[in-house]
Amino acid sequence: MNKQSNIPQLRFKEFDGEWEQSELEKLTKKITVGIATEVRPYISEKIDIPLLRNQNIKAGYFDNTNMEYIIPKFDESNKNKRVHSGDVIIVRTGSNMGKACVVPKEYENAQTFTTLIVRPLELKLDSHFLSYHINFLGLSEVERLSAGGGKPNLNAGFLKHYRIFISDINEQQKIASFLSAVDEKIQQLTRKAALLEHYKKGVMQQLFSGKLRFKDENGEDYADWKEKKLGDFCTFFSGGTPTSTNAKYYSGTIPFIGSGNIYDSEVFSFISEEALNSSSSKMVEKGDLLYALYGANSGEAAISKINGAINQAILCIRNKECIEYLYFLLLLNKDNIVAKYIQGGQGNLSALIIKQLKYNFPSIPEQQKIESFLSGIDEKIGVVQCELLKMQGFKKGLLQQMFV
Repeated sequence: MNKQSNIPQLRFKEFDGEWEQSELEKLTKKITVGIATEVRPYISEKIDIPLLRNQNIKAGYFDNTNMEYIIPKFDESNKNKRVHSGDVIIVRTGSNMGKACVVPKEYENAQTFTTLIVRPLELKLDSHFLSYHINFLGLSEVERLSAGGGKPNLNAGFLKHYRIFISDINEQQKIASFLSAVDEKIQQLTRKAALLEHYKKGVMQQLFSGKLRFKDENGEDYADWKEKKLGDFCTFFSGGTPTSTNAKYYSGTIPFIGSGNIYDSEVFSFISEEALNSSSSKMVEKGDLLYALYGANSGEAAISKINGAINQAILCIRNKECIEYLYFLLLLNKDNIVAKYIQGGQGNLSALIIKQLKYNFPSIPEQQKIESFLSGIDEKIGVVQCELLKMQGFKKGLLQQMFV
């Protein structure tokens, strides 16, 4: 924002002049709260009246997965709470509080549960412009709002007096249209990444079950697979944590890898040689297979991108076969391993458990072909994710410069 006036830094050339500030109430037909009554007894088992809930409201778009519906009788008694296409609905409370989206046309005359409904005046305020404003700039002073018991929530009274800078409706619409095009590209990349992940998972299931096989260079079948226990051909070790009260231990140059960092190419915690030698922490090398034994990501695996020291929550696995093949195998079986050995969220994985795991293994050349094929898919996923991050950064820069 231009600090001398209410003019955005980035602007379409056909527009000029300062933006004006106004209370939201003066720019809308309606600001109200959706249904507050418990709707569970009125949920329909068939597709009746759509019920828009907090989980459907994302930052800037409507998520129509896990939709619920209510019976027409309940809808009729709450018809003043219906939303219209173009309304902006805002989450009132919870971790998603303050997120907003525009009601899509296909949900005209739907009901909305425990959200705020804002219906802009067509010639004053563009719905999508308002949605972008709320999601990017946020509703200031939200943290000061609270209901009984100190539970934060938004209310219609606050929203009516919320002040927003706006431009001419034509400029609002052009900004919203431009950002919508950027969002569409972001959604396309997101869908592409999801489809590649889904394809990868399906191919992995086929490859590791032996239903999909490769041929050797002469077009011949590879040797039959053999069942092996990981402990029979792999070596294992885990690390430890140097004493946290000794500040000198944490002022060195050795990367200290925690279970949450096994996928990372850099870490932000380092230990000294003295710390390494005075504890059970052990060094791993780039290319080692790291396996999270416990913590939030228990059961996840990664090929180490750095040399560093590990703590006791990480198991390092090495073998003389194809370590990347084993990585993909453990990745595919993560959910089964966690479900079997960490029941109800209790207990931890251990080196002993991992050593006892048995799987059918192909010959090393076939392992390498499988790994190479899956790594190729990962590379494509990585390219899409990189493009997605760039586009998200581009959008963030636009938002910072296009609004006052």
